[in-house]
Amino acid sequence: MTSHTHAVRIYDTTLRDGTQGEGISFSVTDKLLIAERLDQFGVDYIEGGFPGSNPRDITFFQEARSLRLKHARLAAFGSTRRAGVKASDDLQLRTLLDSGMPVMTIVGKTWTLHVTDILQTSLEENLSMIEDSAAWLTAQGREVIYDAEHFFDGYKTNPDYALRTLAAALKGGASVLTLCDTNGGTLVDEFKTIAARVVAEFGPERVGVHCHNDSGLAVALSLAGVEAGATLVQGTVNGYGERTGNADLVAILPNLLLKMHRSAHCAPKLAELRELSLYFDELANLRPNTKAPYVGASAFAHKGGLHANAARKIKSSYEHIDPALVGNRTRVLVSDMAGRSSIAMKARELGFDFDEKAPAMRKLIEELKELEFRGYEFEAADASLKLLLAKHLGRRSKYFDVESYRVIVERSKDELVAEATVKITANGQSCHTVAEGTGPVGALDQALRLALEPVYPQLKDVSLSDYKVRILDSRQHANARTRVLIETTDGRQHWGTVGVSDNIIDASWEALRDAVDYALMRHEQKL
Repeated sequence: MTSHTHAVRIYDTTLRDGTQGEGISFSVTDKLLIAERLDQFGVDYIEGGFPGSNPRDITFFQEARSLRLKHARLAAFGSTRRAGVKASDDLQLRTLLDSGMPVMTIVGKTWTLHVTDILQTSLEENLSMIEDSAAWLTAQGREVIYDAEHFFDGYKTNPDYALRTLAAALKGGASVLTLCDTNGGTLVDEFKTIAARVVAEFGPERVGVHCHNDSGLAVALSLAGVEAGATLVQGTVNGYGERTGNADLVAILPNLLLKMHRSAHCAPKLAELRELSLYFDELANLRPNTKAPYVGASAFAHKGGLHANAARKIKSSYEHIDPALVGNRTRVLVSDMAGRSSIAMKARELGFDFDEKAPAMRKLIEELKELEFRGYEFEAADASLKLLLAKHLGRRSKYFDVESYRVIVERSKDELVAEATVKITANGQSCHTVAEGTGPVGALDQALRLALEPVYPQLKDVSLSDYKVRILDSRQHANARTRVLIETTDGRQHWGTVGVSDNIIDASWEALRDAVDYALMRHEQKL
């Protein structure tokens, strides 16, 4: 059994390995903000990239020298010296040193196939390249972390040589030997067995792991490495990385701290984990993964009536941890699977006190199930659900009546224009407005606002922020029923509304009406 006395050190490579993922790109400012945020969270090492590889990384390392980090150590990444060249004369190593970072992470070859067929040098020269590079950098006062590339493939081919490469790095002064599953193809049992052999050979404080997710096992492999005795884990926030990604630190950390009861410097910040995950997605301009373990919006969401009822009585019956430990929360999803308990829970979550046994509850469930049968879906449309709850509780006011609306789309030679006309009555005043837009939904939105803003000036801050269309039965072709989800914001809060119709414009109009109704109800009831 491995001793638990060693704290696990967290090494973040989002700024290097993470940026190799498809669609991931950070500006210099983003990278500096990320480094500061990771330091605040308590990460031990932050890898910034390849110094000199591109103008962005060059600028980052120049700017990073002025960062005042409280705990984390910044690392620059490079490779061992070239074959036949002294370490002191190797341009890439000199560029690495010139970055001014306190930590140098160098990658070297472990697999004999790579040494002979890719580097096209001898096995002995490769060992010298590893030792010389580590020795020269440590002589310059730098901490050296050695990344053993393709370690597990190399070990399975020639275990003795793979271990000799690690010994060479250690002889050169490396502080950590990181075992890299570069191809992401190793399975958990063999990974743990091999990692345990390295720990037995060199000691747990010298061993780290770096895993890729090609087999869907990067998190499991990282945890297995710690079980085998490794005390440093490399990974990226949200699992960003090339191909299918790197080991996800957002999943690794709660497993390490809450399930495996290991210690880490960032443990006191664990309740900020969801916020950290969302922050990275925001900077990467990515939509958050709602299914992400621990931090996803769906991670503690209950839809089935039995699940929701059990979770209400004893949370641990359907929740493996308290969501608050990672900054998340319990959510109840209302659908045609819902019973009285889950709807009452959802009502309380949305700010309504709804008695499960009240006659209104039965009518609400009947209407809800009928609406869902027709294609309505409220999981992403809490505002429409709140309006429905308010109606059945007798708390929904009528802010305006719609007499009619019309949309005309005209294509001229050089221009496409949509014109919307809306006739409404609000506060006893009849209003007829016309607005133009590039599309019919935008034009309708503008026309409705023009009509209502003189009566309800609070709507001036409200704007449509997202629009999604779903065809509910594609077998009906162009006559299929359509569901529209609209997201609206007032700059402080976002809310979702839903509309369903055989006509896409009518479905959009329904969702737009609900969005405006909810904005007015929020203002009136201060929700």
